[in-house]
Amino acid sequence: MKRSVLPFTSIVGLEHLKLALVLNGVNPRIGGVLISGPKGTGKTTVVRALADLLPEVDVIDDCRFGCNPSRKEFLCAECRARIESGKELKFHKRKMRVVNLPLSTTEDRLIGALDIEKVLKEGIQALRPGILAEAHQNVLYVDEINLLPDHLV
Repeated sequence: MKRSVLPFTSIVGLEHLKLALVLNGVNPRIGGVLISGPKGTGKTTVVRALADLLPEVDVIDDCRFGCNPSRKEFLCAECRARIESGKELKFHKRKMRVVNLPLSTTEDRLIGALDIEKVLKEGIQALRPGILAEAHQNVLYVDEINLLPDHLV
């Protein structure tokens, strides 16, 4: 079920927060925004509304990690292997999205874990991507970060 979201442009106030989020959307190298404030002030609403303003990004077709073809130094092992074997990396544009980190997240769900199915069927060690891989080239939203276990933060 799709959640209805208030349009970003209709949010009044919180100008510093909105500016910080837009700047991070324009230049992800800024590295993120830590939002704090009393409950009910619209922090989550503003972040969810941001999703419609986020740009499209290039993503390699069939890449489980959402690699960007123009950032060769950050390609996953599978995409690097494709390049080394002489295959062309086909890609498509995808809208950036907001990925939530649930409070019930475990370490293996966050960073990924061994893909047992591939190990048993194909005999190869493969990583099953976690939430951080899903958040690659997206926005990772952590609500109530103070309630997460320290080792995850």
